[in-house]
Amino acid sequence: MTKLRVGVIRASTISQVEHIPNLLALGDLFELVGVADPSATAREFVTATWGVPCHETPDRLMDQKLDAIVIGAPDPLHHELVIAALARGLHVFCEKPLCYSPDEIADIMAARDRASRVVQVGYMKRFDPSYRHALTVLPGTAETLRYVSVEVNDPDSWPFIAHSRTKFSNDVADALKNETVEKKRAQVERAFGKPLPKLAFHGYTAAYSSSLVHDVNAVHGLLDALGVPDGEPVGGQIFAGGAGGQGTVRLLGGQALWTMTHLTVPKLADYKERISLYFDDAILELEFPSPYLNHQPTRLTVKKSDGHTLSVSDIRPGYKEAFVEEMRGFWAAIVKGEPVVNLPEHAARDQKLLIGLTRKFLETLKE
Repeated sequence: MTKLRVGVIRASTISQVEHIPNLLALGDLFELVGVADPSATAREFVTATWGVPCHETPDRLMDQKLDAIVIGAPDPLHHELVIAALARGLHVFCEKPLCYSPDEIADIMAARDRASRVVQVGYMKRFDPSYRHALTVLPGTAETLRYVSVEVNDPDSWPFIAHSRTKFSNDVADALKNETVEKKRAQVERAFGKPLPKLAFHGYTAAYSSSLVHDVNAVHGLLDALGVPDGEPVGGQIFAGGAGGQGTVRLLGGQALWTMTHLTVPKLADYKERISLYFDDAILELEFPSPYLNHQPTRLTVKKSDGHTLSVSDIRPGYKEAFVEEMRGFWAAIVKGEPVVNLPEHAARDQKLLIGLTRKFLETLKE
């Protein structure tokens, strides 16, 4: 079996909790060659905990004769890191959001095509066993779809990673942190063609692009399975200082509506994420646990009626971990030529919708 030499850029939360241990566990598919991080504390921790060599810069890591790279770096660095990896002939797995601007994603697609390499975006929900099963048991059609609802309350990761082996520090040079902040500002400005007000900026980069983007991608997959084309953003709100984001999308010319809300509830150790599809005569619901609670099954429920008789099916397709399965999918796309599940094209579609919701919010500021 072909084993890929892979490196991880940044010992971030997602990398320490998921990518590094998962790549090591998949030792028949990957050889984790090293990790790059500007923090000396993070590098020392990774090597002491997992025995993985570390490097201060991505360039030094990519000098290690790799086949592929996994990018868990801050969002504003994704564009340059993906482009640099493709220029070296590496396959790339990059966390979401791939980029803030569809133009930057177009740059990546062009670089991918020139390099003839795989680029996969880290939307792990597409690999969730319950999500995958939901695509096969949708209880309605595009003609009977009426409403799609997304509701998320999230305290961020702290309650769900306390048991994990992690260590974070603030020993990154101020110049590098300031450079990342400036890149973020410039990229968002490129996405909108102008600077955004502070609230809109924070909401677009946080509630929308860092959080709701997962649900946007998941719903797009469900709508694709139904044959429902892209909808029209008709409303958007950013609230709670940017920790909350809401959006409304008209589907099928008004036959159906899609609403979504994400709110960070920072001091509540509870997580709830629900995607519901309502049809004329049925409801399908996916209720996701916190992403960091590995092997916790997503609850898939289908409700139908036969006259007055209501039937509720609680379906559990298995306990496979989505974060592990997405790495298996990355390997299979590279080695076996299997289809890439999460393409940059999908990321561009998701960001386009989030930009549309942000623009609707901006319109309310003018009223």
